[in-house]
Formats: sequence, C-alpha cells, structure tokens
Amino acid sequence: MRNANSNSGTKFDPQKVWYTRATINLDTGVIDVKEVPCRNLEDVLGGFGRSFQMLMTRDITEALGADNPLIINTGLLTGSNVMTGLRTYFSAYSPLKYSDKGLPAAIWSAASGKFGSKMKWTGLDEIVVEGRSSHPQLIVIQESPDGPQVTLKSAEALLGMETHDKIMALQKDYADAHFAVIGPAGEAYENCYFAAVALSTENELKSGDDKCRFAGRGGMGTVMGSKNLIGLVAQSKDKLTKLAPEIKEVNKKIATGPGSVKFREAGKGGLGGTWSNFPILDKFHVLPQNNFRPKADGAVDQLFRENLEQDFVIKAESCYRCGINCHKNIYERTDDGKRGAFRAKFDYEPLNLLATNLGIHDGEQAWRLVQLVDNLGMDSISCGTTVGYVLGYNERHPDAPLCNGARFGEFDKILELIDAAGRGRMPDVGRGVKRLSVKTGDLGYAMHVKGLELPAYLPETNPGYPWAIAGGHMTMGTFMSLVLEGDTSMDYWVKAITQKGLLQVRDDLLGTCKFAGMGQKMAIAAVQVEGGLDIPLEDLLAAVRRAYLRGLAIERKQGYQHSEYTLPAEVFDNPNPNVKTPAFLTREFFAELQQKVWAVFEPEMATL
Repeated sequence: MRNANSNSGTKFDPQKVWYTRATINLDTGVIDVKEVPCRNLEDVLGGFGRSFQMLMTRDITEALGADNPLIINTGLLTGSNVMTGLRTYFSAYSPLKYSDKGLPAAIWSAASGKFGSKMKWTGLDEIVVEGRSSHPQLIVIQESPDGPQVTLKSAEALLGMETHDKIMALQKDYADAHFAVIGPAGEAYENCYFAAVALSTENELKSGDDKCRFAGRGGMGTVMGSKNLIGLVAQSKDKLTKLAPEIKEVNKKIATGPGSVKFREAGKGGLGGTWSNFPILDKFHVLPQNNFRPKADGAVDQLFRENLEQDFVIKAESCYRCGINCHKNIYERTDDGKRGAFRAKFDYEPLNLLATNLGIHDGEQAWRLVQLVDNLGMDSISCGTTVGYVLGYNERHPDAPLCNGARFGEFDKILELIDAAGRGRMPDVGRGVKRLSVKTGDLGYAMHVKGLELPAYLPETNPGYPWAIAGGHMTMGTFMSLVLEGDTSMDYWVKAITQKGLLQVRDDLLGTCKFAGMGQKMAIAAVQVEGGLDIPLEDLLAAVRRAYLRGLAIERKQGYQHSEYTLPAEVFDNPNPNVKTPAFLTREFFAELQQKVWAVFEPEMATL
C-alpha cells in the first residue's frame, strides 16, 4: 500500500492512498497486477470494508456461478507489528446464505495463520478471482525486486488430500511460504456448501501437527472449489519493521489487559479461553445441547476442561507472535503422564456444536469429530448445526428418519454422517439447514438466520442475530449480552444492536483478531502509528459503521424482506423451560424491536 498523504496537519485524503490488486481470470489465465486508488477510508482500511464495495456492484444470482468473484484480501494491520495483526479475508456471495427469493447474500470469512502476512509482504494487498478454471489450479504469489509476481500452477497432485496434508505437501515445494487450501469438502462443492478454507500456521509447519486455522463461515471454501481453485501460496521473507514504543504498549495491553482476559490461561490472569464458556453458560442452562435444546441434566459437565485434564494433556498455544495463547490444544496423555500425539484444538464453537449439541459427551469422541471436520475442511458451526437438525428431526420422526437415521448420542452414525457430508455423498446435509428444513417442511427448529447456521449461543438469548451481516456472533456483538448484563428492556436492545453491537466488525477491516479485545483508543493508536493514517477516532468509527450498513444494503439488494430478519420459530412458540435467563422474547417484543432497529438503520442505508 502506498500513502501519499503528508501527515503534516492537512486533512487525510483516502484518494491519495493506493493498494496493489491482482485480478486473476481463471477462464483465460490472464493475470493483471496493478495499483488501485482508494475511494474512501473503507478502501484504505481493507478487509470486508473494501471487498463489499465491489460485491455491491455485482448482480449475482448463483453463488456457484463463474461470475461470482472471490476476493481475498488483508486489513491495514495485517502483517504489522500489532499483536494479532494476522487476518486474511475471503469474500464472495455465499452458497449458504440466501434470501427467500433465492438470491445469495454477500459474506466474508476471516482466518489467522501467517498466510495474510506473507501475502502482504510480497507487496500484494488483494486478489480478485474471476471465472472458473477447466482444471485444478494453484495461485502462487512471490516477492520480487519488481513487485509481487503472481502465477498459476497445476494443482492436480493435491486433489483428494485432506487440508493438513495439502499444506504439508506444498511446504516441500515452497520454502519460507504459507498456504491457504480447501479440503475434500471444497472439492465436493456441488454437494457441500459449508466448505472452509484452511490456512497454515507457524506451529503447524514447524511441528508437523494438524494445526490449521480456518476461514469457515459462509462457504468460502465451496466458492473456491467451484472455481477449481485448490489453494494459494504466498512466498516472501518476513518484513516486520522496528517496533515503535506506542505499539509496544498496545501489545502489552493486548497480552495482559482486560480485553483478552477471557482467552488467556488462568496462570496468566485469564479465564482459560473460549472453552470457559461451558461452565458460564451451563450455569444458566443456555449451553446448546441436542439441537439448541438444553436438558439441564448435567451431562455437559463431562466436557468441562477440568474433567478432561486427567485424560489429556491440554496445552495453551498461540498464533504467530501472539501473547494471548488462546488455542487449547488436546494431546494424548501417555502412561507416564507426558504429552503424546496431538489430537485437536478445543475452541468453544466446535466442541459444543460437534459434541454436546449432538448428544456427545465423551472427550475422545469429541476430538475425533472436531478433527474429522477440520481434516475435511468444513465450517464446524454450519456442519454441527445442520447435523443437530438431522438428529432432532429423526427424534421427532422415528418411523421416517433422515439420512442414516442417526439420533442424539449415536457417535458412529454421527461420524458417518459428517464424513459423508464432507465428501459430497450427503447433499441433504452438506447444503445446509435452511435448504434441508424447507425440503422436510419442519422449519421451526432449524437453527439459522437468513440461511446461515447459528453459532453456539441460544437464539432466545440474542435478538441481535438477525442483524449480523456474516457470522452470527462475530458480526453482531450481542451474543453474550443477556447472560452478562441481564437487561431485557426494549431501549437496551435497540441500542445494543444499532450502536455497540455492530462495532464487532471493526477488526474485520483492520486485520486484527477480536480476541485481542482492543479498546477504541488502542485501535486508533495502532491505525495512526503502525498503519500510518493521520485520522481521528470518529473517522474510523464512521467508516466501520458505513461498512456494516453496506452489508445490510447488499442483503436488501439480494431480496431480503423485513420478515426474514427473525429468529427460529421455536424461540417464540416453544420456549425451553430449562433455560434460566429471563424469558422476554415474544413475537410482540420482537416485532417492535424490528421496527425500531430499521427506523435507525434504513435512513442511513439510503445515504450510502
């Protein structure tokens, strides 16, 4: 990125900033690398703030059509000295998220790992992939004295490999590089719509263990597969600059401050990572179980961290140069109590949605399911939520079950179901819960909003879900509000959605991780010092708000009606008596909330 602003007291002009984009036409093989002038601050910041402006201009009717562009970019702070500045963004129209008119909605998915940093260090800020190749391709980005060099290579030799195996095979051919690949699920794109993109990590390449990071939400791996794009390579020397004192202080606050306390180990003053959600949520009986229907029977306690520590070695590990150590990696415990083979990473979402939400409460069975989903390259949220619906349907319809007849807790059948979905042999599952529930006619307990499967937080605790523009909890920060604050007033929820909640997307422009918990003053300091932008905080927040509203505007452009901004009917019609949080979500409350939220958003959307 090139910034021609003088930073001498004159107002910052986004149009004096240029970023480098490679447009790759897979139909013709033509690659065009050039500098592009920024139109506004969202372009400068990057991530979905830039990609959604391009997607807004496209009229896409089929997510798997060759005209659906796949945009791969970074944020302003990706590859910088700011701790957690590692994010890569994959944006396109989603095969999962679609309106009742049948039109796909735009989405982005973010991942850490080191691929984004390496890509940026080659001199490339963004890739736009157009068209569809007639044969499997690999995009290779390399640094050179003349700027980034982008080429296409055959990926035939990678076909059929699982995600980790693809990455390790590529490492043999490309030294000092990082990788982004799809797995078997992405290759089976016609039947698996929640395929993810796996990104390599330093830990993975050095240890040889299966420790990818994933851009999971919305089926971006499916879009890659539909283009016959199997992977990307970014090869460059590391290019970190001298650490400024201001950024050293920001990093110290990230690693030790209150923003990341939930994700750090107890020995570092933390709560132990996202896994700590298990006892917190179970206290209120809002930990999803048996397709988001907590039973309050104590079974979920078996997967509390403290109850697995005698069977496994649990080690906190981190992304590149991050002091939070949020990864809770599970290793076999040998007979002498030492660490054995690596098995899986237990984050809250996959552990819940691929275990307790499916009636699985055994640690070994849980890691086997998590590992399988990662190896096949699927989004654990969409996969687990869709499989949960299948099990719920089979419980209600024992005489005419779906798929292989799997029920809650039946590990072998659940394993078989997930494997078949990830290999394209079970399209009813692989195409997501909205399509499946429409096919069966049992809509009320299909846990999705606007076609995208819900994360592991009960919808009856979060009326903000319908206004999330990508992942339900990562793009609308209201998912823990009821548990933590307990406020059920209309005024509270309108403000939570229209003011604080939407700021959850800030990091998806900057290139930083939400687990850093950067306050606004820390974020603007990072943007000013490390990003080199002489802008005030109010300009940053205004750009974040415009980017968010643009996401809503694209949804409306693609046919979404007010009625589709709702929650699963079971929330209103069959409340769970086991849930201990306040019961306040009636249809009347939600109708008033809809009206008041749109009264705030729609006038602003009209000015974009």
